[in-house]
Amino acid sequence: MTHSAHHSAGQAGGAPDDARWTMRSILQRIATGPTLSKDIAHDEAQLAMEAILAERVDPVQAGIFLIALRMKRETDDELKGILDAIRATTHSVTADVDEVVDIADPYDGYNRCLPAAPFVPAVLAACEVPAVTHGLDRVGPKFGVTHRHVLAAAGVPVDLAPEEAAARLADPGLGWTYLDQRAFNPALHGLIHLRTTIVKRQAITTTEVLAKPILGRRRTHYVTGYVHKPYPRIYALLARHVGFDSALLVRGVEGGIVPSLRQPGVCVGYQHRGEEQTYDIDPTALGIEQVVRSVPLPDDLPQTTRPGDEIAVAVDVGATAQAAARAGLAALGGAKGPTYDSLVFSAALILWHLGRSDSLRAAAERVRAVLDSGAAAERIR
Repeated sequence: MTHSAHHSAGQAGGAPDDARWTMRSILQRIATGPTLSKDIAHDEAQLAMEAILAERVDPVQAGIFLIALRMKRETDDELKGILDAIRATTHSVTADVDEVVDIADPYDGYNRCLPAAPFVPAVLAACEVPAVTHGLDRVGPKFGVTHRHVLAAAGVPVDLAPEEAAARLADPGLGWTYLDQRAFNPALHGLIHLRTTIVKRQAITTTEVLAKPILGRRRTHYVTGYVHKPYPRIYALLARHVGFDSALLVRGVEGGIVPSLRQPGVCVGYQHRGEEQTYDIDPTALGIEQVVRSVPLPDDLPQTTRPGDEIAVAVDVGATAQAAARAGLAALGGAKGPTYDSLVFSAALILWHLGRSDSLRAAAERVRAVLDSGAAAERIR
């Protein structure tokens, strides 16, 4: 359902006063302090989030709803309800391909390394695996360098409509795309100011990455990263809930899909919507020998302060995105280094997870072949 259709349906189904009364009732229960706050049902969480997306409740109440859930800790049912509201307002398209890998890297970006992950979909496409990455321009808590920034710096279109993005996936010479949240869920994108005002991570941060804007005809696979131990269970639960056929959750640098390049790590996956399993991974087993965890920021990058936060020194997003784009394009053309190894590690994990290679080592060799031959570089346009 489109946002406008959804909006009018919501108006028809109940006046704004109904939404306000529902929200009032919910806030009376969830915002009552550490010992007395009560959980709400899936349907109530969905109704509240739908009302927020349709701008039928006061922004103050919307902010209290999100922060109160965080402070009492969101239940699985509450997260599912919020995700269902996001899915109901997402403009989803089925691409003309059998399988799609949906890559959800942190929407708030990176600020301690040069991100290599924006180029993983191009590598997968060169291995005949259609892949989509999605995100937005800037959002908290990190306000870091995002896929949108890096791909725009590399000359890749970042303002496609969902149908145009799906067409890029189905183009056999291309096979991958970026899709911005502004295009697939304008109502959700419109909440960025509210989220910035809240400051802390809240339920939207967890759920928005599962909006599932582009599907495959037969199967759609979910790949995301995490840092903190509770998240694999939550992401696996939510990925099954919205019907992802498989999921791969990588303990990655800055919560992204690229593991540490220099020490053993872990990833969690499920197949056929089954139970998740945990796997130990070691970069040396893939022939990766690095002294750095991730692609270091160049020494000569300008630094800046964040708007409204004069204490924290932040990376200059534009300059960092340019540096990440240069490093990524060079690695796609076979230039060795930490960006190349990041692409090998992340893409090999995904190919192995999908059963496209018998072992991680074989998957890594396949990725090196498409990088060294220039086949991956040909996918950038």
